[in-house]
Amino acid sequence: MVELQKGIKNINDAKIQVVAVSYDSVDILAEFTKKQQITFLLLSDPDSTVIKAYGVLNKKASGRQAGTPHPGTFLIDRKKIIRANLPGTVRKRHTADDLLHVAKSKLQP
Repeated sequence: MVELQKGIKNINDAKIQVVAVSYDSVDILAEFTKKQQITFLLLSDPDSTVIKAYGVLNKKASGRQAGTPHPGTFLIDRKKIIRANLPGTVRKRHTADDLLHVAKSKLQP
């Protein structure tokens, strides 16, 4: 999320809306948003409903009863069709440039 925030102006200029989903509570996300100066929407998914629906739940991870999500970035068009999936790791997060590169290749005619 922090990496995407660093390039949010370029993302916004490309008319891409960033929305992040986390299993963290609303209070934790509000604190994170303030501390990291995140300007895009962060949604709380405490039961991992959305996380499971997108297939990014790491069931083998310890620390949570239901597992933890794999970091990832999805490019979803206005028709709610997934156009790209950029899987990530705890150490590899996607940058604005990564997102813009994929968007340009997947959304241009």
